[in-house]
Amino acid sequence: MKAKGLILAMAIVIAFCASSVFAQSQSGSDSSNPPTIQQRKDNQQDRIANGVQSGQLTAGETKNLETKEAGLNHEEHTMRSEDDGHLTAADRARLNNQQNHLSNNIYGDKHNAATAHYGNNEVGQRRENQQDRIAQGIRSGELRPGQTARLENQEQGINREVGGMRQANGGRLTNADKRVVNQQQNAVSRHIYRDKHQ
Repeated sequence: MKAKGLILAMAIVIAFCASSVFAQSQSGSDSSNPPTIQQRKDNQQDRIANGVQSGQLTAGETKNLETKEAGLNHEEHTMRSEDDGHLTAADRARLNNQQNHLSNNIYGDKHNAATAHYGNNEVGQRRENQQDRIAQGIRSGELRPGQTARLENQEQGINREVGGMRQANGGRLTNADKRVVNQQQNAVSRHIYRDKHQ
């Protein structure tokens, strides 16, 4: 009787150990698979959105990154259209190399000395809110890279104009300047809404 109990206990232990080893080998094989092109694009868009929202990326840096992302997306589309919707191994390798380069650009731009400074006034708060809306659109996928690049180009133009106005007025914005900036921000706000809801 003791021998049967001992054999049964050993069988249970072996079965338990074998199942845990199998589970570890299954989870290990999933993590060794490289991410797909779409997963990398989504990850990079999230990184850009985080940089926009945190202020680590300026409007100009975001515009440049999103322009490159849009070009990469266009190239992928062209590659797929040339091969009945599929990517060859050479296409995948080329896109992966370009995504690596873009990833390095994102890292470099997020960790350089240039940051977005909005100020503690109404104009600054409005600019920060616009950037938060753009970041949310990037993260959710409502804004495509080309749309984001155009919006950030508009934001960059406003930022430059605000800088020029401040320089001309001893570091301050006049009430007339604030009205002009507010009108420009209204136009960008409408563009953000339109692009996110197309």
